[in-house]
This record gives sequence, structure tokens and C-alpha cells, in this order.
Amino acid sequence: MATGTVTMDDLLAAILPHVAFDGWTEGAFRAALADRGADPAEARALCPRGAVDLAVHMHKRGDAAMLAAMAGADSPDMRIRDRIAQAIRLRIAAIDDKEAVRRATTLFALPHMAPEGARLIWGTADAIWSAIGDSSEDVNWYTKRATLSAVHGSVVLYWLGDDSPGHEATNAFIDRRIDDVMQVEKVKAAVNGNPLLKPFTVPLNTVLGMIRAPRAGRADDLPGRWTEPGGDHPV
Repeated sequence: MATGTVTMDDLLAAILPHVAFDGWTEGAFRAALADRGADPAEARALCPRGAVDLAVHMHKRGDAAMLAAMAGADSPDMRIRDRIAQAIRLRIAAIDDKEAVRRATTLFALPHMAPEGARLIWGTADAIWSAIGDSSEDVNWYTKRATLSAVHGSVVLYWLGDDSPGHEATNAFIDRRIDDVMQVEKVKAAVNGNPLLKPFTVPLNTVLGMIRAPRAGRADDLPGRWTEPGGDHPV
């Protein structure tokens, strides 16, 4: 995305040296404009929120790099859990400025920025599931992404404090977190298969079965659809 002679990537490259000291702030944004010699009005057209929009751009650019790496490394013969673990590792590998991510984590932890941060992590989880061919159209569409969002978020926080060689500790942490998720799935299967619990699980599953994933390409359908006899209604 560009307006005139400056691009988002130009501004991101210019702000990163300042982010290490000033965070994703207005001061850092103005310093980046001065370094780049960018027209302030042109830069504001690209980044109405200044540094915040560049932090968002950095995250989305990392997602794009992850997807490109997955296209060359992913294999349908791998187990789903292994493909997800690989995707998370590739997403971490796509980060080339650890301090910028540390500062972004602080930014998106602020109360007024938390929804933006949650959307970004959800977008990463959705990108991973979509890339490995997830075809769920019911409540599982949401639970898969919610679970992976939690895993990815915890991995990033662990990685930020990891100084082990080759981030070996982070790699082990990823495996442990995915093991935890698989244990939850086993418990869910056991609960659903327990005949003594059917009076509770059948009505609940019936209600959950009415939830549908958003239609592809229809942002106005978010967060999803609720089906009823004779109708299909957005919720």
C-alpha cells in the first residue's frame, strides 16, 4: 500500500530504530518521518494512527512471511499437530526485530489497544488453520482458532524471555503447549462419549451445532451465523 513516494514498508524500516528506545509512540513516528524525509500528510494518509498502524503492519507482514514459508515447508503427510507446531515456529522465525515485538506486546496489552491485539493474534491463528486446509464450518471453526490464539500468544511471551541457544527452550515449550491442547481434546471426546453425561452433552451439542463459521469474504458476517429451522441468521 502506498501513497505518492512513501510506503508502509519504508515507514516501518524508518521507525524500528526509534521503537527500541521510545516504543510505538507518536514521538517515534515523527522521528521516522524526519529520518525518511516523508511528507507528514502523505504518511498520515497511510497511517492515520501513526505508530500503531505500523505495529499492525509489522505483525501482518510477519503473517505473510509465515504463509510463504509454510507453502514451501508444509506437507499433507504430516500430522495436524506437527503442521501447527511447524507453523508457529515459522511465525517466530519471521520476526527479525525482537525488541520491536516486545514493545508491540506492551502496546497491545493496553486496555484501549487490547481488542486490536486480540484481532491480530486471531488473524495469525486463522491464517495457520486456513493454510493447513481446515474445513470446519461449525463451532469448531471458532474453538480451533481460539485455542491456537492462546497457544500462539503464550509462545510469543515465552520466546521474548528465551535466551537459550537456537531458542531450544521455546521449541520445547511449543511441543508442551500442543500436548496440553491434545489432552483437552481427549477429555472432550471422553465426555461426549460418556452415556451418563448424554442428558447434558446432547442438548449442549445441539445448541453449538447451530453456530456457523463466517462466510468467506463476508466481513459483515463476523463473528458467525446462527441457524434455525427455516432460516440462517447472522449473530
